[in-house]
Amino acid sequence: MNSSFHPSPPLLKRNGWSIGPALLLAVILLAIATTARALVIVPVWDSTITNDPNVAAITNTINMAIQFYEMRFANPITVNIEFEETTSGLSESDWYYYNIFYTQFLTNLQQHATTANDTYALAHLPYGLSNTAPPSLTNPVNGNTIIRAHSANLRAIGLTNYIAELPGGVDGIVSLNTSIMNLTRTSIDPSKYDLLSVADHEMDEVLALGSGLQDSDGPFPQDLFRYSSAGARTFTTSGDDAWFSLDGTNLLVQFNQQSDGDYGDWHTSSTPRVQDAFGTPGATPDMGVEFIGLHVQGYDLLPP
Repeated sequence: MNSSFHPSPPLLKRNGWSIGPALLLAVILLAIATTARALVIVPVWDSTITNDPNVAAITNTINMAIQFYEMRFANPITVNIEFEETTSGLSESDWYYYNIFYTQFLTNLQQHATTANDTYALAHLPYGLSNTAPPSLTNPVNGNTIIRAHSANLRAIGLTNYIAELPGGVDGIVSLNTSIMNLTRTSIDPSKYDLLSVADHEMDEVLALGSGLQDSDGPFPQDLFRYSSAGARTFTTSGDDAWFSLDGTNLLVQFNQQSDGDYGDWHTSSTPRVQDAFGTPGATPDMGVEFIGLHVQGYDLLPP
């Protein structure tokens, strides 16, 4: 595990969205910052998309999703994402991450606190001390001095000194099985999945969302907000009692605990959400609690 402050080779992480069956969100009022829009997401189109007869519909819908992120987040960064087609599953994302000191991540996260939600979330992210000599500051999830963070997330909070040259020059690759998707929302086949929300799902993961439980290694920032209903942080795949929460009391949405889905995704229920572990055919969910997840990990949220 690399704990250097110098650039190091990025590590690759893959998350897939599964086809599956179709939470009541505790309302949190966001005190929104009014800084100028600055986030830029640059799409890189693979030949599997540019050679598709439906290239116009596909790229228009993905660009629509990209513009929505650019209108909602103010971080002055550029994120490069490659989009390609796949013929298996529903979708997946490959993205790069780095092992960094938790204290450095938290320090920079504090510098990007722009709203009441940020302040509230940070109040529940304490420094911990390990029993080493001299004492080392540790994350509150598993007591390690290290946390893992996506390249895009590090950029968002100003930790670019960690980022070495990325393979292909992209922060992540989004693979989409467009053959089983509704490419627009103007004509919806109830047996197919919504390209717009699927693209949102995978871009969320390139930007920041994801759990270290997927490979039983150290935590990602999203794991800092993983609690049981009893209010204690939980970092286990056992049971079905893991919730996304800023404080352990107000439980916003339940995490998926099924091994055939991503542990950083939401539990799939009768209320479809963008970040559900299993897609729901015919549904057209829009971003909701996902905005809070990205926001408290360092993305500066703008008014809708």
